Amino acid sequence: MIKEHDRVILTEAMPQHGLEPGDIGAVVYVHGDGKAYEVEFVTLDGETAAVLELESRQVRPIGPHEIPHARNLRAA
Repeated sequence: MIKEHDRVILTEAMPQHGLEPGDIGAVVYVHGDGKAYEVEFVTLDGETAAVLELESRQVRPIGPHEIPHARNLRAA
C-alpha cells in the first residue's frame, strides 16, 4: 500500500502540467484509504512542478531495480 512520503511513478500523461508517464512524485496526502493521492512533482533543483490529486490508477509504487531518467520540464 502506498503511504504518505512514498515516492510514486505517474502512469498516465498530464500534459496540462507537462508531466509524462514515468515521472516521479512524492505522496503528500492519502485520500480514502488509498483511493486517491495528493502527489507533489519536483524538478531536480527543488522547484515544485505540480501538486495533483490523482486516482490510485494514475500512480504506482516504485519497484526494485528501477532507475530515474531526467528530462527538461520546460521542453514538454
